[in-house]
Order: sequence, then structure tokens, then C-alpha cells
Amino acid sequence: MLASINHNGKTYTIDFSKPIDISIPLRAGANNVNAWYAPPVKIEPVVMGDWIGDVKQGGSVNFRNVCLNPHAHGTHTECVGHISKEDFSLNTCLTKFFFGAQLITVKPESIGEDLVISKEQIQSKLNGNTEEAIIIRTLPNGIDKCTRQYSNSNPPFVHADAMNFLVEQNVKDLLIDLPSVDKEKDDGVLAAHHAFWNYPEQTRTDSTITELFFADDSIADGFYFLNLQITSLENDASQANLFYTHH
Repeated sequence: MLASINHNGKTYTIDFSKPIDISIPLRAGANNVNAWYAPPVKIEPVVMGDWIGDVKQGGSVNFRNVCLNPHAHGTHTECVGHISKEDFSLNTCLTKFFFGAQLITVKPESIGEDLVISKEQIQSKLNGNTEEAIIIRTLPNGIDKCTRQYSNSNPPFVHADAMNFLVEQNVKDLLIDLPSVDKEKDDGVLAAHHAFWNYPEQTRTDSTITELFFADDSIADGFYFLNLQITSLENDASQANLFYTHH
């Protein structure tokens, strides 16, 4: 299915029949990406008396409970409700689902014991090509990102100055393949989250952060159209599906 889209004064032809999925699928058990010390995802059949929701075990249908934490398990999108005293629901904050997006690849810099993504790195990689959605892929970029156990590993994170720069560029939706834009253990400061949402001064309720995706190296840096899909939950975060389309 081909479509012509006018974006920033240019007309693009894109093929909706050939999307590129960069979300990480969820599965039960330990062979699933995990962060924040959460127990593994559980997907289990409902049992009521002698009835079980599993056809293989004699049930009439497959009828399963799913237990997960949006922030810890797989690709997820979050709104300012993640850090605010006020109740903000992603389902209300995210009202647009199709974006022009710029994919960049960054190798975090060593600063002491930390690996940090700086303003200068992002600014250099974007080279003036700023879109409403910015997607940051980090190096190294192995397939093990889809099953990595991030807890207590001090993963790379984004410097608050870099987030301020993205806000200045009017970036509304930031995507990163890490478990958080902030340092794993920072005494609850969450400087990058606060900077991006400008909370609580002039809160950007229409902005989102998506974490824990995987974009294979075969996907080149550059401009794409992004379809950001979420599970419709009244919560600060929800599981996300991310699809690129070529132009």
C-alpha cells in the first residue's frame, strides 16, 4: 500500500506494506529483556476449578493472565505521569501516533564509572536535521539487547544538558534503546526525565519518552516516518509497538 505524505513542505511516497518493527516482543519467563529488579513476565492460563484456559491441557480456549511491568519489561512509552505528583495518563497525553523521525546512532562516552550520552554527541549526529521524534540507538548494538538483564548493571544514560537541547529543538517524542534516560541509581533525582518534561515548571504534557527498543544495524541512520502504537491503558506508561516506514 503506497501513500503520498506532505511533511515540512516535501512530498514523500511511503509503502505501508513494508514496515520495520523495532519494538521488542514480550514473552513469558527469564528470556526477556528486564530492568529495575522486576520479576520475569508471567503468561499463565486461568484455572477455575477443573477448568483450565489452555487448549493443550484440555481447555476449550486459550485464556491467559498476563503479569508485567511496563517500565521493566520490553518496549514501552511513558508520559510525565511517570515522575509527577499529579495523575497523568499516557492514554490522555499521547494523542498523535504518526511522526517524522530522525534515527541517530551514538556511542556513549566514558565519564568515570558511567557511560553518558552528551549534548554535543546528539547535536553533532543530528547536524540540524531535527524532527518531532528523535530515535537514539546506542553502541554496541548486539541482538542481546532483546534479552538483556539490565538490573544493577549501571547502563548508559542521557545527560540533562542533552535533554534540554532536545527540548529547545521542540522534540516531542524521544526514543532510546536503553532502560532509562537517567542513571540507574541517582538517589531519585531523575534529572533527564525532569528536563525533558520541564516538570514542574512548565510541564510538557504532550511529550513522551519511549525506552527499550531494538533497531538492528541493517537499519541505516536517517529520516523515517514513525508509527507509535500503545496499549490503551489509563496509566503513566504502556507497552509500545514501533514501526518505521521508508520514504
